[in-house]
Amino acid sequence: MYNTQQYIDLISRCLSKKRFIHSLNVADSALELAKKYGADEYKAYISGILHDIMKEEQLNLQKMYIERNGESPNPYMSKSVYHQMSGAAYCRLELGIEDKEILNAIRYHTTGRRGMTLLEKVVYTADFISADRQYPDVEMMREKAQSSLEDAMLYSLKYTISDLISKGLPVHTDTVECYNWILENYEKEK
Repeated sequence: MYNTQQYIDLISRCLSKKRFIHSLNVADSALELAKKYGADEYKAYISGILHDIMKEEQLNLQKMYIERNGESPNPYMSKSVYHQMSGAAYCRLELGIEDKEILNAIRYHTTGRRGMTLLEKVVYTADFISADRQYPDVEMMREKAQSSLEDAMLYSLKYTISDLISKGLPVHTDTVECYNWILENYEKEK
């Protein structure tokens, strides 16, 4: 088992107060969603605590961790999502976390991906609905998350993709694949 308090202490030192509070809120939301949908509660909480561990680090340090982990950034990845790859890499390389579920929940919490596991969907959604979030339609997202992770994700993906396109920014291929996967697998079930 991983030491939850040790991770909380770590993020309190390496994140700004705002990002630290956000991480604790995401952990709480992930725990709540895990209980509701049957995901591993402990892994959801740990993933929530650590999901933004590299968010405020310099880009060159993030790239170094990504490369040390045997990966390279996707050309469609904006600088704002490097932290998901570098965060998973840091957790594996520096904290010794080998649990693929936790690492992937951190790795895909911003972009999503095709074939997401329940834990990945929980952490992705928790990041959008955490108590500190204040954006248009956050209450709609929270409401959707209480009835269906997939409905919440589809709503957030539509918003994210539209927002990026309206700003003339690239859309990460994992995000597009996630959107298509949810449409293919969940929309037709309705």
